[in-house]
Amino acid sequence: MIDKSIDKALLADFGNLELLAKQVVEGFITGLHKSPFHGFSVEFAEHRIYNPGESTRHIDWKLYGRTDKLFTKKYEEETNLRCQLLIDCSSSMFFPKDAKLTKLIFSVYAAASLIELLRKQRDAVGLTIFSDKIHVNSPAKSSTAHHRFLYSEMEKWYLNYDEKEKRSTDTIQTLHDIAELSHKRSLIILFTDLLGDSDRIEEMFQALNHLKHNKHEVVVFHVTDSKMELDFELDNRPYQLIDMETGEKMRVQPAEIKEKYVQGIRKYMNEIKLRCTDCRIDFVEADINEGYNPVLVNYLLKREKMF
Repeated sequence: MIDKSIDKALLADFGNLELLAKQVVEGFITGLHKSPFHGFSVEFAEHRIYNPGESTRHIDWKLYGRTDKLFTKKYEEETNLRCQLLIDCSSSMFFPKDAKLTKLIFSVYAAASLIELLRKQRDAVGLTIFSDKIHVNSPAKSSTAHHRFLYSEMEKWYLNYDEKEKRSTDTIQTLHDIAELSHKRSLIILFTDLLGDSDRIEEMFQALNHLKHNKHEVVVFHVTDSKMELDFELDNRPYQLIDMETGEKMRVQPAEIKEKYVQGIRKYMNEIKLRCTDCRIDFVEADINEGYNPVLVNYLLKREKMF
C-alpha cells in the first residue's frame, strides 16, 4: 500500500522528488502484477530490428557481435509517445492551507510518478506550469538530464510558495497556447481543480477542442479534496471562508448552505464530465486523499488506446 501522505521536508532535499516518484512507480508496477491490469507493458526495448534498406549508421555492431542479428539503436525522435504535463499552480491549488498534502503537492507528486513511468517506457515528456500565465514550458524530451530538470522545476513551484502572492487561473489561454506549441499528436495531461474558469465553460471547451483539432489526446485530472470541496463535510460551527485567489472573505454556517452548495458543485462537475465525454476527452476525478494509483492506471489505459 502506497503512503498517501508526503513529507514536504523530504522533498525539499535535492533529488528526493525523483526518488519518491520511483518508489511510487515501483510499488504500482508490483501491484499491477496482482491486478487485472497485469498485461500492461511498462518497459520498452532500447533497440529495434534493422529493416533492410535503412541506413546502417545506427546499427549496434556490438549487439550484432553477441547475437548475430542486426538491431538499430532507438533515439529520442523515435520515441513511442510525446506527453506534455500541465500543472495548475494558481493559489487555489495550495488548498488545504497548511496541510502536508495540498492539491498542488499531490499534482506534482502524481506528475513526477508519470515522468518515471514515461521514462521506463522511453517516452518523451514535457512540463508546463501555469496560473494566469505560463511560468514554465519545457518541450517533450526523454533524456535523463531533462527528467531531472523537470523534477527541479516542479519542486521550486510548491516549495517557494508565498501565500501573500495571489495567483488566479487562466487555463483557457494556456490550453490554446499548448495546442500550438506541442508536437502534433501528443498526449496532454492536465492537473487542475477547475475552479478558476467556472463561469467560462464554453470557452474552456473551445480550448480543449483546439487541442483535439490539433490531433492531441487529452486527459483531465480534476484534483480535489473531495471531502471538503465537493461534499462540504465541515463541522457544524461558524467558519470564515477565504478565496485563496482573491483574498475575499465570507462567514458561513455550513449546515445552512451545504445542500445548495453540494447541488451547485455537482451540477457544474456533471456538466464538465458530460462535455468531456462528448469531446472524447478523458475526465478523471483525482481525490488527493485516494493516492496516486488512479492517476497511473488511467494514464496506462489512455496509452493503451493510443497504440
